[in-house]
Amino acid sequence: MTALVPTERRGAAVLMVLGSCTSLQVGAALAARLFPAAGPAGATLLRLALAAAVLCAIVRPTLRGWDRRHWSAAVLFGLSLAGMNGFFYASIARIPLGVAVTVEFLGPLVLAAALSRRARDLAWVGLAAVGVVALGWSGDGAASGLDPLGVVSALVAGVFWAGYILAGARLGAVVPGQGGLVVGLGVAAVVLLPLGAGGAWHAVGDPHLLLVALGTGVLASVIPYTLELAALRRLPRPVFGVLLSLEPVVATLVGVLLLSQHVGPLTVAAVGLVVVASAGSTLSARASKPPATSG
Repeated sequence: MTALVPTERRGAAVLMVLGSCTSLQVGAALAARLFPAAGPAGATLLRLALAAAVLCAIVRPTLRGWDRRHWSAAVLFGLSLAGMNGFFYASIARIPLGVAVTVEFLGPLVLAAALSRRARDLAWVGLAAVGVVALGWSGDGAASGLDPLGVVSALVAGVFWAGYILAGARLGAVVPGQGGLVVGLGVAAVVLLPLGAGGAWHAVGDPHLLLVALGTGVLASVIPYTLELAALRRLPRPVFGVLLSLEPVVATLVGVLLLSQHVGPLTVAAVGLVVVASAGSTLSARASKPPATSG
């Protein structure tokens, strides 16, 4: 049925995916302004809690009739969401945004190769790994002297991203509508309370920082999820996946424009390798499941 979608609607869907990637990374850049007061954990907590509140007000989910399957799916989704976002924000507090997203992309690529077990998919992962290693060797100013803890945090975020994809697929199959997403966001916020409550409290006491946190929640969660859901109804899933593969490029550009992060030619080439690997893996995948968003 997707092939019958008019060209105009497909063009709009392409803009939706690009808008989602841009909104997500602008939200990440905005979150960086919260780090001095709230820290990465506090910023993550605020983003997820406020996004849950906004979506709950919009969706008004009905939880009546939920059984153990519904709740277990939502809790697992929330746990993966907390880990993915928490470690991603910890990484961008220490390394450039574009580098963090590029390293994080290894998670979904390794998952795709593990599920496929084809030599071709392993080759795509290898190509992406070359790009990530090139980032570590880069001496062009953007990736030289990378904080090891920041790189490890991005890798762990990638692992949770892979878990997020699996948990999201299960949640979508078990829980209809957006109720599972709202509950998952709430669970993620609760999980992060012990680490982020202190920092979040500092931000809540400042109206300006609270406004920044609200903007982060809307830009990094509410808008991307809404746009991607609409785009998936209009685009073939492989096309959607290829467009989503541009996220490291968008993150790099946002880092340059909003965070004044320098990018040299070797970093650009390394990011390009990961983008090509991600797009190639998507196109060669036999499964037609939609990829999931990050951070």
